[in-house]
Amino acid sequence: MYASLMRTKREERGKVTLTSVIESEVDILKRHVEILNLVIKNEPIGIIKLSEMTGYPQHMIRYSLHVLEQEGVIEPSPRGAVTTKKLRTVIENLKKSLDNVNKEVENIIDMLS
Repeated sequence: MYASLMRTKREERGKVTLTSVIESEVDILKRHVEILNLVIKNEPIGIIKLSEMTGYPQHMIRYSLHVLEQEGVIEPSPRGAVTTKKLRTVIENLKKSLDNVNKEVENIIDMLS
């Protein structure tokens, strides 16, 4: 169901092979951020509850939680995922990184004009 929905979204955007990998990675990043926001608002929270709240399959939730844990923004607890003291620093760094990516995309768009 989810894969079909994402495929439909790409088709609606007009699939371009040159950007399909980037679009896929952006979709994954959006999922990670959505899950992080839910952890922030509902901590401690587990995989099943996150899956129910988002509609994502549990394996996708598990992967996103793993990535967020590797980044140091969450950690497991007996009652579910909780945020760490690194949260604000990592979020600020992510914002800066995304701003830089956005500038590069704008440069590419300008090159195509």
